[in-house]
Amino acid sequence: MMGDHSGRTRRRGEELLKAIHDAVLEEVLEVGVARLTMDGIGRRAATPRTTLYRRWSSPVEVLLDALYHQHPVEEPAPGADDLRGDLIRALRLMTEWAFSRAGRAVAAILTDPKSAELMSEALHERVFAGRGGTFTLTVLRHYADRGHFSAELITPVVADIGEALVTKHLLDRGAPPTDETLEAIVDQAILPAVGFGPRA
Repeated sequence: MMGDHSGRTRRRGEELLKAIHDAVLEEVLEVGVARLTMDGIGRRAATPRTTLYRRWSSPVEVLLDALYHQHPVEEPAPGADDLRGDLIRALRLMTEWAFSRAGRAVAAILTDPKSAELMSEALHERVFAGRGGTFTLTVLRHYADRGHFSAELITPVVADIGEALVTKHLLDRGAPPTDETLEAIVDQAILPAVGFGPRA
């Protein structure tokens, strides 16, 4: 007669990694960065903490890895023939991410002074920078590299415009911006900043 483990499959590779990433994001949303532990992550992921220590040295390392892997990356049109559409899609991607588990975890970290002090630099260096920086930056660089406008126009302020306006909308309304709002941000702020006049 087979034992109790006959119907269970041992998780490995990507399946196990995803379970751990999901677990650390759920854990940080519930207990915060300061109370994050390998034991807590392991319990939530149904994984021994020894498994975690084989890959990461601390709970914060697990968290940063999860945020990196679950941070979306813009995919501009290969032919660089739809700047406006690519910018709108980039802001839509940001909006979807903001309401995801990873986006909510980042918001929780950055709105808690102690967590922000501990993690903001690492978030920017090891998550955001590695995934293209601010939303729309990958798109803007893609089109500048292909001669649609000068790369010198992509200043830090210009790179931040779309993300800042979407963030303000989220803070003011507590709800995702509509496509009409995203289009207005692109048409009235980002495109004029790189030399394209407002749409009629």
